[in-house]
Amino acid sequence: MMKRALEITSISAENIRLNKKPVKNAVVAIRVEHGYECSTKLAPDKGTNPKWNESLVVDLPLHAGFITLEVKCKCSSGKHKLVGGAIVPISDFAGEFGAPEGHVHFLSYRLRDASGVRTDGIINISAKMAIAALAHTYEVPRPEIGVPVGDPRRMMVAGGLVTGVPVWYAQPCRC
Repeated sequence: MMKRALEITSISAENIRLNKKPVKNAVVAIRVEHGYECSTKLAPDKGTNPKWNESLVVDLPLHAGFITLEVKCKCSSGKHKLVGGAIVPISDFAGEFGAPEGHVHFLSYRLRDASGVRTDGIINISAKMAIAALAHTYEVPRPEIGVPVGDPRRMMVAGGLVTGVPVWYAQPCRC
């Protein structure tokens, strides 16, 4: 399966609030596909403008159309509560034809709460694509095409097969 490496740097957030209160212990979670999620460390800054400056590298399948960014805060119970999220189209940083590999895109997105309502929060990231690579390299057996002909000792010279065009294609058209 072909995958691309995506490096996302969670730079900072602006005006992050939960129930109109400043957020403590904020993290950014990045989800590429259902079930696969990675997150930053807790932001050292407390308040409405946390800064992470933390890079995460994720495998991005070729079929992926978007990634999800979520700002969460760690509650006193130990669970993470969603502050806001953004759905980022892959085309925002991988869709430029002719852009050099490793080109860094600086992007900002408005966050939405769990109900999909737009908040005042903004997340600032940078994204960079790397070279496409094979996740697993394996050899696919090739089927033999043709019909074995002639002396087996002479067949080894040409691979032992004869290929050709079926007769009905070789005849001129009689329209």
